[in-house]
This record gives sequence, structure tokens and C-alpha cells, in this order.
Amino acid sequence: MPLTPNRDVFITCAITGAGDTAGRSDKVPVTPEQIAEASVAAARAGAAIAHIHVRDPETGKGSRDAALYREVVERIRDSGTDMVLNLTAGMGGDIVLGSTEAPFPTDPAGTDMIGATERLIHIAELRPEICTLDCGTMNFGEGDYVMTNTPGMLKEMARQIQALGVRPEIEIFDTGHLLLAKWLKAQGVIDDPVMIQLCMGIPWGAPDDLGTFKAILDNVPNDWTFSAFSIGRNQLPYAALAMLAGGNIRVGLEDNLWLEKSVPATNEALVARAVTLVQSLGGRVLAPAEVRQMLGLEKRW
Repeated sequence: MPLTPNRDVFITCAITGAGDTAGRSDKVPVTPEQIAEASVAAARAGAAIAHIHVRDPETGKGSRDAALYREVVERIRDSGTDMVLNLTAGMGGDIVLGSTEAPFPTDPAGTDMIGATERLIHIAELRPEICTLDCGTMNFGEGDYVMTNTPGMLKEMARQIQALGVRPEIEIFDTGHLLLAKWLKAQGVIDDPVMIQLCMGIPWGAPDDLGTFKAILDNVPNDWTFSAFSIGRNQLPYAALAMLAGGNIRVGLEDNLWLEKSVPATNEALVARAVTLVQSLGGRVLAPAEVRQMLGLEKRW
């Protein structure tokens, strides 16, 4: 893999995620107001794209309530701050097995399996410029939780996203997920330009070592746009690696709670650090309008 740095880089900030991080850092935004404010701060620090989940304001747990998404989007719109919105479509594909000896019935407290149309209700209502498409099934954590995205489900979700005029950001958590992404493109349910996110270092997906990163990247079509990230303390080093490999950057509290040892991060601070990194490596950070032109996005508000 040659060293082909990307000199024009866009930064995505993953604002809050759906994982159990709100109890580990008081910097993680929970309410729609907090998520919107964090998105605006990240945009002003240099992030062109805000990747947004929502959380139940009472419990702090991840939610797929379309009303919460609407409030976040309206608050961002009312702020007058320009950014590209990327709403997750990853919720609603969760299976938690009952136990190792009796996997069925599944655990109702953690299982949330719904159909393609219901998973995309907030996308259909709000029409963001981008939404995510988790391109595969994968074990998470040390228990019995499985992120479940079958080829049939992905094809139908991609078809509906395409019909809505929204650009999918295809999330690649492991090597086989890239094969599924290529298959979806061949099925005609993903349009050019194709945009993927390489999600590295997440147990039990692709490790964030250089060999695995190269193996995946060597199989990404040359005309696809990619971004990449890792989690925890490798988030910022991976930002440099992604840029030097010709890609774009994702940072944010969804993936990493620390700016440096013993220093809790904010989304704004992580973006500012990424901007400094890009500029130090001789690159330029793209504005939202430039990202829209690159990815063929339509600004809707």
C-alpha cells in the first residue's frame, strides 16, 4: 500500500453513540438539547459531518425514537450552523440470546428486532443527507449480544435509502462486510459515489493493527470514498493513519472518551485535535459545502 496522503480531508464527529458511555463520562451528551449543542460545537471546531444517535433522556440508553431525532435536527437547524447530518440507521437490529444453554426465547430486555421500514422511519421523516448502513452481522461484547444485519435486510434497507434520496455511509466492521457492500453495489441499490466507514478495533470485528487495515483497504475500489477510525486511545493515531492512507477522519465521544491520559474529552476538543493533526500533516480540512459537492449530497435545510 503506497503512502498517498489525502490533502483534502473531511472530519466526521460521532457525537454520542448508543453504548454504555454516558455513565462513564459526564461529557457524553444525552438529551436532544445536549446532542444538538455538541454537534454545533463540533461543527464550529471543524467537523463537516455530525454522526448522530439519540438517547432516552431519562435512562441515557440508546433510542430510536423519531421524535428525539426530530428535536435534535430542528435544534441544529435553528442554530444556523452549517453541517452535514448523518443519522444512524443501526438501531433495531439487536438480538440478545437468552442464555448459553437456552438461547431461545431471546432476552426481551436487550433484543430489539424490527423490520427495514421501521428502522428507517426517522430517515424517511427527516431526510438527512447521510444515514449509516451497518453492512453485516457481528458479535459485540462478552455476552450474548449480536448485531444482526442479514443480506436480505441490508438489500431492502439500501433500496429504501436509495428511494429516499439519502446517501448511505456503509459501516465496515470486518473484512466480509466489504464483500457485502460490493454485492449491494452490484445489486444496484447503492449509487455512486460510494462512501464507506472502516470501523476498526471493535471486539469482535477487524482489529486495528496495520496488517488488517491494509488488507481491507487493498480491496476497497479506487473510486470509493473512505473514512476510518479506531476506538479508545487509538482514535487519534488512527485519524493520522486514515489521512496518510488517502482517507478521511472520524473522531468523537461515541468511540473515545479521553483526549489524553486522565483528561476527559469533549467532541469539540477531539475535533480540534483532529484539525491540528490534518494541518500538521500538510492537509486542509473540508467545509460542509465541499463535502456535499464531493459526495453528491443535497442540502435540505
